[in-house]
Amino acid sequence: MAILLSTKANAMEAWREALLALDPSLEIRMFPEAGDPAEIEAAVVWTSHDMGELRRYPNLRLIVSMGAGVDHLLRPPGPPPGIPVARLVDERLTTGMTEWVLLNVLRFHRQDPEYRAQQAARVWEELPAPETSARRIGILGLGELGAASARALLALGFPVMGWSRRPKDVPGVEGFHGPEGLDAMLPRTDILVCLLPLTPETRGVINARSLALLPRGAFVINAARGGHAVQPDLLAALDSGQIAGAALDVFEPEPLPADSPFWGHPKVILTPHAASITIPRSAAPQVVENLRRAREGRPLLNLVDFSAGY
Repeated sequence: MAILLSTKANAMEAWREALLALDPSLEIRMFPEAGDPAEIEAAVVWTSHDMGELRRYPNLRLIVSMGAGVDHLLRPPGPPPGIPVARLVDERLTTGMTEWVLLNVLRFHRQDPEYRAQQAARVWEELPAPETSARRIGILGLGELGAASARALLALGFPVMGWSRRPKDVPGVEGFHGPEGLDAMLPRTDILVCLLPLTPETRGVINARSLALLPRGAFVINAARGGHAVQPDLLAALDSGQIAGAALDVFEPEPLPADSPFWGHPKVILTPHAASITIPRSAAPQVVENLRRAREGRPLLNLVDFSAGY
């Protein structure tokens, strides 16, 4: 089975080594050196790969995304018709996201921005320290990533609510679903965390209306996709004081343009889509297992539901 591997240049060799360590029989072609297109039966690709380009391979049987999100793969022209797409559900990817969410929840909860400002001004002043039980967390998205973050926050004593498109049961989490559920959760949310998949239904979910429903002085954390936030609305809410601060890992477009007001905004903490990075040696076993299943005609793991968008 000839495999097309397409990812960031600085990660290509690490992926190749991780895959071959598990299955030396794999014939790996590193994009753009694909060789004979008719020999390619599977493609393991990162977000930047052009899905239209994959239509060049007449015998393609499987596409594997190197990340948990797949919205980038489903945008027009989308994958070749009839070709299954599998996404990663990797423990290390989940752990990394949980770390980033906890980092930023605690950063806001323990008033780190205020202390950094005091340090710059050489002010020695203790600020009130709220208890975790008094800081309500609302998580948008209760899939693998959202549920893991919820469990970690519960362990620290935060009351956690979660919203999803359909009802979901995560022990200890007060669940909400549908438009009415979102409207009910937001006014009770002190720190809003977005970990939703990006679909037509969730695009722009963080907007002027939803931000206005949050208590004044709430915080927003987005590590899902830039398209979840209407960026002018978020900036306006920050400038007005409706939102006290935002931790943002994702933007639209990416890379974030040098003239974006987010770069220098005093209430914004940003990272370059680095909240959770796929580590080849951790993710490779799942990829190799799906390649074997495709070769043997067995059911594939973590297939994307095209109708749901994730």
